[in-house]
Amino acid sequence: MRIHKTINRCVLLGAVLFGMCGCARQPQLSNQDARQAVMATELAFAKTMADRDFKAFASYIAQEAVFLQHIPLRGKNNIVEHWQPLYQDPKAPFSWRPEEVEVLESGKLAISTGPVFDPSGKITHRFTSIWRLRPDGKWEIIFDQGNPYCEDKK
Repeated sequence: MRIHKTINRCVLLGAVLFGMCGCARQPQLSNQDARQAVMATELAFAKTMADRDFKAFASYIAQEAVFLQHIPLRGKNNIVEHWQPLYQDPKAPFSWRPEEVEVLESGKLAISTGPVFDPSGKITHRFTSIWRLRPDGKWEIIFDQGNPYCEDKK
């Protein structure tokens, strides 16, 4: 009887450790489903600005993220510290929305890109973000860059 309890405990402990190490993985999404998941994540990320929800904004940023600006912002703490003033006023200083999303066949990395708008709705920049799938199935942003928008004058 005692051996059975010990074996059961070992089996239970093994199952817990297996799950904790990330070895128990979720089924991989199809590429189309993964693109839709990243699109939904990027839309929710953008909504944090519209909703003025700084805490939600910070929840999408990876600990080791890099935001490329005039000088690179490295690490979640530096990024959220830099962005916090942008969430202070009741009206958002800008907005963005994804237009294109692509995901690696592995389903672990994705890129999103789209326009950035001023409060009047005029496109001022284009953003590019790189997303990484966490072991818990949520996407986190690891790289972000905005570039000034130049209209094509043909």
